[in-house]
Amino acid sequence: MKTILIDMYGVILNESKGNFIPYTFNYFDSIHHERLTLQIRNEGLFSKAQIGEISSNEFLHILGYDDPQYHMKNYIENYLTLDEGFISFAEKYHKIYDFVLLSNDVAEWSTYITEYYNLNKFFKAKIVSGNIGYKKPDRKIFDIALTQIGKRPENCLFVDNSVENLKAAERMGLKNVLFNRDNEIYDGAVVYSFSELDKILQSL
Repeated sequence: MKTILIDMYGVILNESKGNFIPYTFNYFDSIHHERLTLQIRNEGLFSKAQIGEISSNEFLHILGYDDPQYHMKNYIENYLTLDEGFISFAEKYHKIYDFVLLSNDVAEWSTYITEYYNLNKFFKAKIVSGNIGYKKPDRKIFDIALTQIGKRPENCLFVDNSVENLKAAERMGLKNVLFNRDNEIYDGAVVYSFSELDKILQSL
């Protein structure tokens, strides 16, 4: 195994689901909350942004934000947090393994997150749903990732906080580890921290 495919939300970042709806509800008066919920969930605006059908600026503008760039940055900097164990883990292993980001995210948000936290130096490649039009657990995002990095699935370890995503990867032959932020039940390898993931890598 030479490659680690690693998720952003719920793995590198502590927040498994993000905090965008709480952020939005804090910004807008409560009379707008029903409308915002319908737009984000029922109309699928967030999903459209995650697969690149609309840009970050378009998404935030439709919701009613008057300064989309400011709110993208403010949300990321103040409502998302980096796992305190990731940097030391990445410093230790990114020259031993090829680190590949595999993330469901709005393209512009992912770019800003990796720049803001100075993470780009760790990744050989970044596969982000907003850039390629497919989200996990769709097998197409895994196909694209494996093709882009030129690796066979059995030579990759996939670390994600979603059992559904791990099962999709398992069907393709990837080795998997659940980073268990949400107390999910999984019959494969499970870790709760980067120190535990470190121990798994040492045992391989």
